[in-house]
Amino acid sequence: MTTHDIENINVTAFDAMPTPEEIHRRLPITPKATKVITHGRHLLRNILDRKDHRLFVVVGPCSIHDPVAGLDYAHRLKKLSDEVGDTLQIIMRVYFEKPRTTVGWKGYINDPFMDDSFRVDIGMERARQFLLDVAEIGLPTGTEALDPISPQYYGDLITWTAIGARTTESQTHREMSSGLSTPVGFKNGTSGDLGVAVNAILSASKPHSFLGINSHGNVSVVRTKGNRHGHIVLRGGDGRPNYDTVSITMVEQALAKAKLQNNIVVDCSHANSFKKPELQPLVMADIVNQIRLGNQSLLGVMIESNIEAGNQSIPADLSQLKYGCSVTDGCVDWATTEKMIHDAAVLLRDVLPERVA
Repeated sequence: MTTHDIENINVTAFDAMPTPEEIHRRLPITPKATKVITHGRHLLRNILDRKDHRLFVVVGPCSIHDPVAGLDYAHRLKKLSDEVGDTLQIIMRVYFEKPRTTVGWKGYINDPFMDDSFRVDIGMERARQFLLDVAEIGLPTGTEALDPISPQYYGDLITWTAIGARTTESQTHREMSSGLSTPVGFKNGTSGDLGVAVNAILSASKPHSFLGINSHGNVSVVRTKGNRHGHIVLRGGDGRPNYDTVSITMVEQALAKAKLQNNIVVDCSHANSFKKPELQPLVMADIVNQIRLGNQSLLGVMIESNIEAGNQSIPADLSQLKYGCSVTDGCVDWATTEKMIHDAAVLLRDVLPERVA
């Protein structure tokens, strides 16, 4: 029996992949992008440290599949951000990697042509180009870190990172988060379990050593300092919301027991809106009302938003795709997004400064 008979028996190929350094060389970060990302991270850390009164809002498509529509959305969002920037810190949601319950389209990096060709090499480069383009528009970006290698390719262009409900309990993702250069939001488990997110924040705040790759693509032992800007993201669980005042109080108690800062972000989508995107404005309105009534722990929200409302299946003929409409989770449309954000800014403009006075 040879090694071939017992090793990698279910692997069909190892295709070449450009190193992070090669893709960075092809698409170097620009001075303007550096300023936008650095400034965005600084503001976000200040919000989490109670040095900045603003509420941060991570808003954008459930996933990016069409960069033209994505940049159209980004230009609209930049204008809106400028209008509310004294009250809300806007971060564009730019998700390239989609965790699947079973199988399905895994996102723009994994399958950029949406035809099961899985040209990850092309997808990674296009993802970095998109992030550069958004930064050049003047918007900071937030994404979900799913593949632990991907941040080496585009982490310099990210302001905020989410760890999803399916991966918050993963040691691999906790270790990775301890070395990320951004604040990290850990979602509660799909069952609604808060403990996995609390434990993830504690774990990621500590130094770790683990296997990864460096900029040259070499397998390395990665050693981290720990990330002190981890926080919890409530997304509901087991088909039920968890953004009501009782749930928020329970989260505050869990964080206090773990001796963590009371930094809470609410995802207006997923189980918090019963997976009905049109309910997201009601969730947002409830969060705004809780802040107006004196809540001190709610520091951010997430909104799944696109140019068009709802979502669509991926057709065999990609020319039939509806422009600006999600191919993953349903979203609110642009008009609804504008109203949600404008309404929140008006209602919170005089309230938020009192939280850091």
